[in-house]
Amino acid sequence: MSELARQTGLSRTGVGSRLTALRGMGLVEDLGAGPSSGGRPPALVRFARNGGAVVAVDMGATSVDVAVTNLAAEPVVHLAQDIDIREGPKSVLNTTLDLVDQVLEAYPHAPGQLDGTGSKAAGSKGAGLKGIAVGIPGPVEFATGRPVSPPIMPGWDQYPVRELFEERYGCPTFVDNDVNLMAIGELWAGAAASVQDVLWVKLGTGIGCGIISQGAVFRGISGCAGDIGHIELGGDKTVCRCGNLGCLEAVAGGEALARRAEGLALSGESPSLARMFDERGTLRAEDLGVAAEEGDVAAVELVRGAGRAVGAVLASLVNFYNPEMIVIGGGVSRLGVRLLASIRESVYRRSLPLSTRDLVLTVSTLDGLAGVIGGGAMVLGELYGLSPAGA
Repeated sequence: MSELARQTGLSRTGVGSRLTALRGMGLVEDLGAGPSSGGRPPALVRFARNGGAVVAVDMGATSVDVAVTNLAAEPVVHLAQDIDIREGPKSVLNTTLDLVDQVLEAYPHAPGQLDGTGSKAAGSKGAGLKGIAVGIPGPVEFATGRPVSPPIMPGWDQYPVRELFEERYGCPTFVDNDVNLMAIGELWAGAAASVQDVLWVKLGTGIGCGIISQGAVFRGISGCAGDIGHIELGGDKTVCRCGNLGCLEAVAGGEALARRAEGLALSGESPSLARMFDERGTLRAEDLGVAAEEGDVAAVELVRGAGRAVGAVLASLVNFYNPEMIVIGGGVSRLGVRLLASIRESVYRRSLPLSTRDLVLTVSTLDGLAGVIGGGAMVLGELYGLSPAGA
């Protein structure tokens, strides 16, 4: 009570009356007494978990996850569907909006009840929602919520993503790079909880990095900080989709690894991959992990090579930024322990000893939910100034 009075400038009586009103609306709940610093133990309150809802959209190159989270950024309803981001914004966003409607319908608390009124405004699909977060796999100008020349998203440049969601659902919408949402999610509820300086690295079709500095996302002046997939690997001449040669994404991204896996299958260098290719007629990056677990020598070397490439870039970032933790996530991160071991070996071999003395390098603990958890947390942070415990 006293801390709320200090923060708000209200009297204790004023704080008490407002808390009573908020309890009556179902927006806050009591947590009991907190630790005492010598006097009476403070009474703790927080946003009621079910006092409202947030929609979180995590859009990748090949799939989209949509969830409704409560006011603790915990996913309550979650749906996912395959997409192809290259089909353009109209097709992909129509699919996404359908998923949003489905999760709202499935949410245990009727959307019209989320604002405490028990009724839904006419013509508004999202009455009662506190906000929406949308993560997309490309650079975003955060202030406008519009993609900016995203390399793997033809037709998306300057598309009014934020306006589309706000007009349809009538609540604040925040659009960001998908990796930033994942980094926030890990900070809020994953391996990076209470860590102040973190690099969250997504290894997927594209490769990106969410930068947490002093407990907050660092986006850069134009919103494209962390686009490490287009850092050049010296000596490599592989053509990247961006038009340059030797980009990390062109060597260790999901599509690049799938193409190289098919090459190994067709050449006969990898019996395991050849068998899988004969069965399905195509290969995914994840198949490399399966083949490597079977002891396939060519697959093992390809996985290790990808890990060395990623580790070489991360070593430069460690020397430059000196983070406390690096978290690896994304579909390619599931290739197994050989990938992580190769990344770790390169990072520690190429980085200065002082910069790695306290460094923790680990995989995400959120099992693919980092983006939607981070989306819920980002809305709570932007609207209410909430931050994860310890941040």
